[in-house]
Amino acid sequence: MTSPHFFGYGSLVNAATHIYPDTVPATLTGWRRMWRHTAIRDVAFLTVVPDPDCQIDGLLAKVPNNDWAALDAREYCYFRSAVPAADLSHNADRPMDVQIYQTNTDKDAPPSVKHPILLSYLDVVVQGYLQVFGEDGAKRFFDTTSGWTAPILDDRAAPQYPRHQTLSTAERRFVDAQLAAHV
Repeated sequence: MTSPHFFGYGSLVNAATHIYPDTVPATLTGWRRMWRHTAIRDVAFLTVVPDPDCQIDGLLAKVPNNDWAALDAREYCYFRSAVPAADLSHNADRPMDVQIYQTNTDKDAPPSVKHPILLSYLDVVVQGYLQVFGEDGAKRFFDTTSGWTAPILDDRAAPQYPRHQTLSTAERRFVDAQLAAHV
C-alpha cells in the first residue's frame, strides 16, 4: 500500500512552515520552477512547468490519513496532480503516491511591478533549501528557477508573507548574493 505524499519545491521545503511529518529530500526530473502570478493573488509565487532538460530538488512529506483538505486550502491557487514515480528519486524505503501543486498556465502570467516577488517569501524558500540541501542545493534552487527578472519587493522590515521566518545574518547574505548573481 502506498502512502500519500506531496512534493514541495518552494516554501513547503521549509518544514517550519507546515506540520507534515516524515519529510524526505527528493529530486524531480523533467520539471523547472518558475515565478508566476494569477488574478487570485496580488504577488508572484513559485510554480512548476515541464522541462525535459531540468531537474529540481524538493521535499516529500506525508499527508496523514490522506487528508488533503488543509494543504489544498493553503495551496488554493494551484491544482494538484500525480507525480510519475519514474520522474522522482529519493531514499525513502516505502512506496509513495506523490502529488505536486502547480498553476494553470492558461490563467497565470509573469510577475510584474503590480505583482512582485515578496522577499519574505523568497527568504523562507531559500532558508528551507539551505537547511535540507545546503549551500550547493540552495544555489541549484536559483539555477533551476526561471523568472529572476521579476521585481522583488523588499518587505523584510514588515513581512507580508504569512509564514515568514527569521533568517540568520548568514542566510540573509546568501539570499542577497544569489539574487545579485541571478538578476
